Amino acid sequence: MIMRTLNPKIKFHVVLFLLSRIIVTTNFRMIYPFLPVFARGLGVETSALALALSIRAFLGVFGPFLASIADTRDRKTGILLGVGLFTAGSFVAGILPTFWFFILGVSLVSLGNVVFIPSLNAYLGDHVAYEKRGRVMAFVEMNWALAFIIGIPIVRAVIESHSWVMLFFGFGIAGLLMFLLFSLVLPAKSIPRTKENNLRHNLGVLLKTWPALAGMLVGILITSANESVNLIFGVWIESQFGLNFAALTAASVVIGISELGGEVFTGIWLDSLGKRRTIWIFLGVNSLAALILPFTGSELGWALAGLGLFYITFEIVLVSSLTLMSEVAPTSRATMIAATVASFSLGRMVGNLIGPGLFGISFWASCLAAVLFNLLAAGLLTQVRLGKSPVMTTH
Repeated sequence: MIMRTLNPKIKFHVVLFLLSRIIVTTNFRMIYPFLPVFARGLGVETSALALALSIRAFLGVFGPFLASIADTRDRKTGILLGVGLFTAGSFVAGILPTFWFFILGVSLVSLGNVVFIPSLNAYLGDHVAYEKRGRVMAFVEMNWALAFIIGIPIVRAVIESHSWVMLFFGFGIAGLLMFLLFSLVLPAKSIPRTKENNLRHNLGVLLKTWPALAGMLVGILITSANESVNLIFGVWIESQFGLNFAALTAASVVIGISELGGEVFTGIWLDSLGKRRTIWIFLGVNSLAALILPFTGSELGWALAGLGLFYITFEIVLVSSLTLMSEVAPTSRATMIAATVASFSLGRMVGNLIGPGLFGISFWASCLAAVLFNLLAAGLLTQVRLGKSPVMTTH
């Protein structure tokens, strides 16, 4: 249904984007449920690793500078740059498994992610009309859920049978294969060089445009809200039920299934319900879920259900926001999407910095912070406006 109106070549590329992003996202997301495991493997406290991960999040700020190459040169170059950074980061963490090289490795992976995502979404934006784009982008965004449903159980199996170091070698090899595949199948369509088509101009358009800035602030706030809980849910599960691989993996799979439900919902209803209206509705439900979570800690089943509601609503908000922002500055689409993804990284950095302190006060503090960030995001969303899209040439 989602892909029926696309031509066969674009359908094939969309499937490749989904599969490749499952691999990249598994690498990115596995840190959260297994944060205590990685901390022990590196010989550091969980709080030290959580603080160091703010470095990873901060590097996302540089995404627009690198991803702008997809606007100034071509989409393929941006995609290959993102995959190349992911591959390099995976090998760094695998070859040199010490604390600071681990942080360097996962930071390069994160930087590759914030280049890869806007480049491929800009490619989709070029080939799929805005009225249909929500469904296609939601389909690709299923990678976040599938990374938890498929990827995390594989990660657990590798850690238990070998070691976490082997994970990164596997990701590095997968990155090399993705780089080769995209080199062969994606078209290299150069974008004409003009005085207005450069990094300074593209970033200037965003920084001088209040709707774009408002959208980026919304991105910071919604991910700060999510990260306030996301960072410490593994620690929370451990504190309530003990260090239990099965419980951590079950939590990850429940979150993945919830997110998949959110992405399916978004794919079906986003274009008809409206991007902005969808964001408002589910910011409210996400806040309600955050308020419910502290009451669910005595029973694992209820705790997993609460986490599921929290993540399904956040995923709907995230995909809706990304789709909305893809049309705020259409002439600088890749840079705009990169700036949006960078705002998500800044939000994660905020969550990484305040998360341990909030959890040190109480889990209630973490959840109330999420509600506050959501309320601020809902207010700023009123300031986001769409730009004028260039004429579509392919659907």
